[in-house]
Amino acid sequence: MRGLLLAAVMLGTVSAAHAADMPDLPILRGGFTDGLSKSSVNWDGFYIGGQFGFATADMDFSHAPKSMTDFMLRDSVLQAPVGGWSLLPKNHVQTTGFGAFVGRNWQVYDAVLGVEANYSYMNNFGSTASDSMRRLIPGETAPTNHAYTYDTTLGGGASLQLKDYATFRGRIGWSGGDFMPYAFGGLAIGRADVSRFATVSYLKYDDFTDPITGVTTRSTIGSDTMTQSERRVNSFIYGWTAGIGVEYALLDCVILRGEWEHVGFSNAKNISVNLNNFRVGAGYKF
Repeated sequence: MRGLLLAAVMLGTVSAAHAADMPDLPILRGGFTDGLSKSSVNWDGFYIGGQFGFATADMDFSHAPKSMTDFMLRDSVLQAPVGGWSLLPKNHVQTTGFGAFVGRNWQVYDAVLGVEANYSYMNNFGSTASDSMRRLIPGETAPTNHAYTYDTTLGGGASLQLKDYATFRGRIGWSGGDFMPYAFGGLAIGRADVSRFATVSYLKYDDFTDPITGVTTRSTIGSDTMTQSERRVNSFIYGWTAGIGVEYALLDCVILRGEWEHVGFSNAKNISVNLNNFRVGAGYKF
């Protein structure tokens, strides 16, 4: 028994001495867990980058001549009906473009808030439409047994080319490690070349019904042709933007992104433009 006790004491002393000589490993102190966790990216700071995109747009020319016909036919019986005609079609156009962006992020825990200025140059992003239509329009009140009618023809055309646009937007995102999905919204300003023309012509008829025979005869008692055109180069149009995207931190200072952006512009000479831009880009984070 005394021999066993002496052996146990000697083994304990050797084990303690060996443990004291072992290196101080982090795993023994519970500090190795950081190495097992997912790496986190600091999205805070300024960034700058470039982008390439594919854009589609609906350009609605249907009421492009309206303000011109309203002016030419002002205070006449023809102004309201002719101004309501949808003369021209809505065209769908597609193009590619490229641009640049610069912004600033602030990270609060996993939330990322930011502001960004974004510029896009568009390649031949435009469309043209022209057409004519003819209608009979009842005229003003006529004397007894008479009826006035206007045989009216409206012709016109319009063209719009969106050269480029810039957006100023706020962003909110969520830091998911190397990925950050985000949403944004803000203001847009574009630069476009716009042209249009309108021609209104009419023949004014007087339909007289003989009260005795009941026979109606038609005579032309007036006619006119009016034309107006205008062209604006580098006209500024304003609107709003909204969309979603995702960024990936390839390196601590290199980010990749993909996003969808919708822009709705206010009417330019009664032409409305709404576009969707699908983009990919790369940037450098300071």
